[in-house]
Amino acid sequence: MIKKQGIFFLIRGALLFLALTAGFKAGAISTVQGYVYEDANRNGRKDRREKGIGNVAVSNGREVVLTDAEGKYVLKTGDDNIISVIKPAGYRIETDEYNLPRSFYIHKPGGSPALSYKGVNPTGKLPASLDFALIKYDEPETFTSFIFGDSQPYNENEVKYFEQGIVDEAKTLTSPIFGITLGDLVGDNLTLHSPYKNAIKKTGLPWYHVMGNHDMNYDAKADSLSDETFEANFGPANYAFNYGKAHFIVLDDILYPDPTDGQGYTGGFRSDQLDFVQNDLQFVAPDRLIVVCLHIPLNDANDAFLKADRQKLFRHLDNYPNVLILSAHTHYQTQHFADRESGPNRDKPLHEYNVGASCGDWYSGVFDEKGTPVATMRDGTPKGYALLTVDGNRYKLDYKVAGKPADYRISLYCAKVNATSIFANFFMGDDDSVLEYRVDRGEWRKMNKTEDYDPAYYHYMQEWDYVEDVRPGRRPSYPVRSTHLWRASIPSNLPAGTHDVEVRTTDRYGRTFYASSRYERK
Repeated sequence: MIKKQGIFFLIRGALLFLALTAGFKAGAISTVQGYVYEDANRNGRKDRREKGIGNVAVSNGREVVLTDAEGKYVLKTGDDNIISVIKPAGYRIETDEYNLPRSFYIHKPGGSPALSYKGVNPTGKLPASLDFALIKYDEPETFTSFIFGDSQPYNENEVKYFEQGIVDEAKTLTSPIFGITLGDLVGDNLTLHSPYKNAIKKTGLPWYHVMGNHDMNYDAKADSLSDETFEANFGPANYAFNYGKAHFIVLDDILYPDPTDGQGYTGGFRSDQLDFVQNDLQFVAPDRLIVVCLHIPLNDANDAFLKADRQKLFRHLDNYPNVLILSAHTHYQTQHFADRESGPNRDKPLHEYNVGASCGDWYSGVFDEKGTPVATMRDGTPKGYALLTVDGNRYKLDYKVAGKPADYRISLYCAKVNATSIFANFFMGDDDSVLEYRVDRGEWRKMNKTEDYDPAYYHYMQEWDYVEDVRPGRRPSYPVRSTHLWRASIPSNLPAGTHDVEVRTTDRYGRTFYASSRYERK
């Protein structure tokens, strides 16, 4: 069955290649060829006795082909392409000094155009054989990966805040086997890509990167050129890779300039990017878990994503029942489940997790004991990072608050004296979450979900304004309404004295979390 499926994919890929190549102008397109091989001695070059690996996908950023039985591939290429191997399950790829996988080759014979921030140097002619080395290993089907939202430092001090507040803690965790940052690696100053890479390499793990709107070349004249510095520092902005039974697709979903009015940027895709998704998925079995990594949320609360492009992506994903979308950009957390009314043609709603930012509220607020800003986000979510655990084609998500225990999932707001209500912010909560509370170990009662400002964050922000001395650092931003906030009234007939309030919830993965507070009645 596997052999027949591989032959089918090879024939289909060859026909697609011929059809697409026929549409290009004569002389504008050349071909690149080479081998994907098992690098037995790990010297980074294909030796005579090293065998090629068949049925491995290779892409030029638009087309995707499979290697033949000998490991050979042929792709068309122009004068601005990145050729990349799509890492198959059961193999790993050597990384460079910054832990970036050596899975791509940049082909820009003339280099990048002149831009404010440096792009790619001229690469010259293609090698006669462009080969990709893979190393076979026993890759688990159950694994965990780091998912970072915006790190977004605007200066080198903030790079240090990122390293001290996030990286130093993350590198102590032993379970993750790779990491992904979902864009806005830096804040507009693209020279900071280098110190960012120096910080992230300290995790000691292979690391993948999504391009964010603050990683772009804003002086580019076309969207296709807005990623020149990103490419020079991180490689392709659109690519894919496999781990276990999960297939990851990374996409640059920022269109700049905005095609609707020529001003600023918006969320969406170019046609070549959507072609890449379609061409990539033709070789991915329907029973796989598809994880799409973006920067701007597909379901942006401000409607900052082109609806037509979102629908086109949905169509490519419709035949895959197990899909997770990961996004960032907003600097708060939301869970969104898109049903048929929202666009996906699927029985199982499509889950998008908009991950909280690793820089929190842009490194604002008071400083903690490590000397880094607390930077609580505007919806009351503390700064931190997510963990994605994949088991076969299923997944579960966790949000780790930086500097707090692993089970810290709920923050509570309750008056210290004569409390009349309690608010619970369940950071990863959604519309299906059920939160309960009890006072003095009494009966558990259901809390009511409410979309409002988190009073704990509101107090934290106002406290900044009421101090009489100038504080170091940046004032916290104004709050936004939290989509994961619950409220309940506390009985008013309790006797004088100290009272304990507890809150509990069971998440969508069957795990129960608790939080507690204490107040005094006088």
